Amino acid sequence: MAREAGCRVAYLPVLAMRRIADLYPGEAKTDAKDAAVIADTARTMPHVLWSLELTDEITTEITTEITAELTVLVGFDQDLAAEANRTSNRIRGLLTQFHPSLERVLDPRLDHPAVTWLLERHGCPAALRKAGRRRLADLICPKVPRMAERLIDEVFAAVDEQTVIVPGTSTLDLAIPSLARSLTAVHQQRRSLESQIATRLEAHPVSPVLISMPGGAVRTAAVLLVNVGDGINFPTAAHLASYIGLAPTTKSSGTWIHGEHAPRSGNRQRKRAMLLSAFAALHGPAFRTYYDKCRTRGKTHAQALLRLARHRISVLLAMLGDGAFCELRRP
Repeated sequence: MAREAGCRVAYLPVLAMRRIADLYPGEAKTDAKDAAVIADTARTMPHVLWSLELTDEITTEITTEITAELTVLVGFDQDLAAEANRTSNRIRGLLTQFHPSLERVLDPRLDHPAVTWLLERHGCPAALRKAGRRRLADLICPKVPRMAERLIDEVFAAVDEQTVIVPGTSTLDLAIPSLARSLTAVHQQRRSLESQIATRLEAHPVSPVLISMPGGAVRTAAVLLVNVGDGINFPTAAHLASYIGLAPTTKSSGTWIHGEHAPRSGNRQRKRAMLLSAFAALHGPAFRTYYDKCRTRGKTHAQALLRLARHRISVLLAMLGDGAFCELRRP
């Protein structure tokens, strides 16, 4: 609205604003004082502000509407992901409490449709035994043809492994199927939402650049598009890395220096998106070579992955600045 009225729009970073506020008298923090500090900073130190003027390429109302829609959809998808995580952890907690051996078998595959389908219909060891090994293998074979026999064999081996019946085990047949149905519904919502995000993402001019980078899936590209845009507000890759929360920091005291770790600052969703995309990019030769080089220098897996995510930020900002797709040469 301000831009349509002909006003210049800019952003004063919170950390810079707090440092500037220390130069003004008084220790109380009020909205009136903050407004006066921001206004005086814009008048006397305009170079501190980050310009929010859009480029000519994406100033149309269509792209603005797409970004607004993606912001809502990405936020909803993150809420669904958190709900799926809570539900699956609740299932793990119940299985660990009453039947630990069964939890060890199902834990790595708990989000698989075949496992959730199995738990929806047979939520306790007694129900699994009653259904029978052969019948369950035939029922889940269409959902997971390659590992149906092996999965059922492992499930029944875990069921037979525990001979002690913990008091309250029978209640699993009431709680776990309900939780499994909720988990299935959340996963279906996320799959439907991903297609809607992909449809809107394709209409944005910046999305092909984001998706062209190896490891940049639809959800990752949408998160970056919502939070980073075309990268015009970040003078260097270091600014973007600090904004995301991937600028490696070290703990030091005198001559003692501890290893690199991700700072606590930054947005968790942005940080998670970049780390997951960096982990997915390890299948490619170019980024894998950079990761292996960090490991040969003595870095741990987490430190090497953090460095790779930071390196990909430099590549990403260069791509956004030139509007070029990612074309990696084989090392």
